[in-house]
Amino acid sequence: MTDSTAIAIGLSAVVIAADSDTPRVLVTRDRCAADRHGLPAGPFDPLAHRTFELGLREWVNGQTGFAPDYVEQLYTFGDRGRTHAPEGQSDERVRHVSVGYLGLTSQQHDPGAFEAVWRSWYDFFPWEDHRHGRPALIDADIAPALRRWAAEDRSGGRWQRARLAFGFEAARWIDGAALERFELLYEAGLVREAQRDHGAAPLPANPLPGLAMASDHRRIMATAIDRLRGKLRYRPVIFELLPERFTLSRLQEVIEAIIGLRLHKQNFRRALDRTELVEATGELEHATGGRPAERYRFRREQWRRPMAPGVQTPLLQSEP
Repeated sequence: MTDSTAIAIGLSAVVIAADSDTPRVLVTRDRCAADRHGLPAGPFDPLAHRTFELGLREWVNGQTGFAPDYVEQLYTFGDRGRTHAPEGQSDERVRHVSVGYLGLTSQQHDPGAFEAVWRSWYDFFPWEDHRHGRPALIDADIAPALRRWAAEDRSGGRWQRARLAFGFEAARWIDGAALERFELLYEAGLVREAQRDHGAAPLPANPLPGLAMASDHRRIMATAIDRLRGKLRYRPVIFELLPERFTLSRLQEVIEAIIGLRLHKQNFRRALDRTELVEATGELEHATGGRPAERYRFRREQWRRPMAPGVQTPLLQSEP
């Protein structure tokens, strides 16, 4: 008779809202560690929860006071050695599996008395925001550290991965590679989670900027970033982050905040016209800081189209 491994199923949510400045994620805070953040999460109870999604909604609401409207299953995280169990309670005979969800909302509610807060996702991934140019820490801190790490690999495979992920040596920056970039930094021991999980001394002496998260929640968030950045281009999910009425400038700013890159205004609007996703309302927005702008609405009936398009993202300029 052989020992069997039990499976513990958890549920976690990356709930995203956005304004014209930054995408925000609803995160929980540890009372005992002010700098430790996590995603709303909890175990799946097969007796109490009829479905994974209902269980997920119960945990999000119970931990943050928020009831998300739009949710979709993101990914199932079940790698061996996931640091999911509370400290001091790990058990190698238990495989911890987390079913992750992506939630989108146009409203950032006030968590009130809950131990939760809305944080910019760039607080966790500062190297991902290129709207004002390539972040200095990529070439000043990340590149030298990854070069040292890659030098340990005579095959050159490590540096090839780093070059493509971070756009080194004139490689193109790909906004949909947030997870690949984070996993590289984790593998190289450059983020705090690597220290915590493996006791690895990071290179350089101090970990990179960017808030750490409980368990593998920063990896789950990176997966959600990639999903949203990719999906907005082929499905009209971006409108779940916008109010019922919006200007085209607001739409463009929210998309730019999500992908972390600037768009070419004229090309963006020409491409948007071809999708027939929005229509003018005849209303004007006066709080623009300049000339009044026309308000638009999402033609929600487009969701019923089996091949409803997303929005195109013609960039203002490509990074070297």
